[in-house]
Amino acid sequence: MAFFERASPALKHILLQLYRDDKPFAVDHHLHEFGSLQYHIQSYASEPHHAYLSVSTPLLSTGSSILCELPSSTMETVTRICPEVVEIVDPPRTGYQLTLKLSFAKIPRKKDAAKIITEIASVHTVILSSQLRELLENVNDQEITQGTYKPIKLVYHQREPFYVVKQPEKLTAVFPIRIKEDSDVVIAKAFFQELVDVGSSGRFAKAPACYWSAIPPAELRGESMQDLSTNGGFVSFEIMARHVEGKKLEKTVWNLLNFNALVKYHVKCTKGFVQRRMRSRFG
Repeated sequence: MAFFERASPALKHILLQLYRDDKPFAVDHHLHEFGSLQYHIQSYASEPHHAYLSVSTPLLSTGSSILCELPSSTMETVTRICPEVVEIVDPPRTGYQLTLKLSFAKIPRKKDAAKIITEIASVHTVILSSQLRELLENVNDQEITQGTYKPIKLVYHQREPFYVVKQPEKLTAVFPIRIKEDSDVVIAKAFFQELVDVGSSGRFAKAPACYWSAIPPAELRGESMQDLSTNGGFVSFEIMARHVEGKKLEKTVWNLLNFNALVKYHVKCTKGFVQRRMRSRFG
């Protein structure tokens, strides 16, 4: 479940090793995570107190508009991770959208060090959160179609677009669900029904309301049939103002961006559990 965490565990481990090692040593390490996400970590014996972190990631985009470079507002957000430690290298290393120069000597050698490095290892989350926040803030509130606000189609993984509908008091995120194996659809639908039931209980009244439908919800009326063709139906979450206040924003964004991955993970784990039970019963 490493890809559900805000900070990359592998990247955090490497950076902590570089920070804690008393003897400077050269590192040239490539790290691949979560599909097309790539990190390149470099350090040089000639620069004992510095390391370079390059990032290549799929960027969140709207509709058919595919972004290749990080927006300036996103770059500004990255620099605020830890201004004393993080410096953006311009231009970035070839093949990457972002390169950071990390000054380990400026990290306090106390308990805060691990916290700061965890924040640096969360750079991928910061990039995506900043993008989605900017996309939502730039929506024209006056653009209304058939009495509802026009949906924004968001693309993070090319085959798994989702939609956000901005309304005066809430945002509705809608996920068209496509399950690779038809035999897994039953497991996925049972999971969605469980989310709906749990979300409607009093214990989780503060969580975003969840809905599932076999047919496209009214908010997606007019969208292309290709995007609305699914075998797993549509899952919707109602995001209220309290779900995006302060530090909750990044968590909410991260959960939305990883929802399809969570569905796949749940289906895989459920199948594995059922298969183990069957083997133990008939073995």
